[in-house]
Parts: sequence; structure tokens; C-alpha cells
Amino acid sequence: MKALTRTDFNFPGQKSVYHGKVRDVYNINDDIMVMVATDRISAFDVVLPKGIPFKGQVLNQIAAKFLDASKNVVPNWKLATPDPMVTVGLKCEGFRVEMIIRGYLTGSAWREYKAGNREICGVKLPDGMRENEKFPRPIITPTTKADEGHDENISKEEIIAQGIVSKEDYEIMEQYTYELFNLGTEIAAEKGLILVDTKYEFGKRDGKVYLIDEVHTPDSSRYFYAEGYQEKCYIELYEHIVGEKFNKETSDEDLAARIERNVTEYLKTLKR
Repeated sequence: MKALTRTDFNFPGQKSVYHGKVRDVYNINDDIMVMVATDRISAFDVVLPKGIPFKGQVLNQIAAKFLDASKNVVPNWKLATPDPMVTVGLKCEGFRVEMIIRGYLTGSAWREYKAGNREICGVKLPDGMRENEKFPRPIITPTTKADEGHDENISKEEIIAQGIVSKEDYEIMEQYTYELFNLGTEIAAEKGLILVDTKYEFGKRDGKVYLIDEVHTPDSSRYFYAEGYQEKCYIELYEHIVGEKFNKETSDEDLAARIERNVTEYLKTLKR
């Protein structure tokens, strides 16, 4: 199959088009947005020359499912999916903030924590946490939405003080973020998965805040397997790379004692 890495449509009523890293967004009469999920791959802010067939369809259909599932919880932009790679929805004025919510200490948050930081985006974290440990309650660590370069961490207080988002709108976004994450967590749990962290984007139309963009896709979210989540990611990687099933070395013996015994026995076999 060929991968769709570029689009150049001219739809009826089309006013403009924005070619993003992986999606192309067509503005229809300044009222409707046609979002095409291409098969492009973006890594470290660089769009790679070749795409992955069906990637766009997978992402678009996941997002569409979650938009439909959450429409009674949070108003969203989606109107229809006329094609497996396309979502059509309401044109909203997007807020210049991404709402990142984390249920577990992992990824960039863990790197910050490991470096000694105990506050991320104004959220204080306790000492003694381990990588991939679950937070007592999910935390929101927003970022500024940059046109170019990397998004920057920012606190709720800074967002409001700088006038990036009004206090009223931010608190609506905050409430919606928690509700969406709770819903996503419940749906993931039904499938034997953990929704670790994700991001949401919101916009405004006619004075009303809407959820926009993609939702709970692999591009915007991190998932763990619920069973043995702290170990299974590495086990899968082992089996893919080595091509052999990973056999867990299990016994009632203390790990340190086992290692000491095995190494000692081996060292005895060495010729002096």
C-alpha cells in the first residue's frame, strides 16, 4: 500500500489550508474544518520523508471513537467522518495552551523529577517517588502551544496572569481535562490498558469552550498494559528485538542472593 504523505485538495468553499506535521487542515467558509490525517511521521519536530500506510486511518478512527464516546461529557468539534482518514468539524478559535494530564510519573516528568525538580508547572511533587509510579491524583502540567520549536511548560497561574487564557475559560478546560481523563481511564481499563498520560486541546466558538483536535490516540497519549505495567513494556521490546520469548526468572530466592550465588559459582570455574 502507498502511504499518503501529501495532500493538495481544493474543496468547495475552501478558504485556506494548513499543512501540519502529520495532519492537513482545510478551512471551509471560515466555519468548518476538514482535518485529513496523513500517513506522515514526525519525530523530534522533523517530518520524515516516508510515511507508514494506514497510520492516518488508525489515528483518525481512534480519535473519532473517543470524540463520539465523550460528547455527552464535553462538547467537541466533530461533525462527521466522511472518510476513514478525515474528520470534519466546527471551526473554533484554539487556545494557545495544551492541557497535559498525567496519571503516572514517567516520560519528561520523570526526567525532571530525577534531575531533582519537585515542582512541575506549579504542581508540587513529593519526595521518594519512583519511575512509573502512580500519582495519588492525576496532575495537569500545561504547556504553551508554539507555532515553531518546542512547547514550553507553564503553570496555571502564569497562563491566567499573562492573559493567555481567562481564569473562567481555564477552569472550564481544567474541569473538562479531568473528566476526559477519567473517561479515557475507564475505557482503557475495560481493554486491559492504563491511560498513563495524554494531552487535550480546546477552542472557543460563539462563547462556548469545545474540545478540538485528536483524542486519546497513540500520537497524543501514552498507554501501559494493566497487567504488570512496570515491566511489560521492556519485555515486549526484548521479544521484538531478540526474536525470542522472554522467560521470567522467578523463584522465592532473594534477587541479590541469587546474583551473588551465580557469580560466585562462575568465578570458581575460571582458571587462575
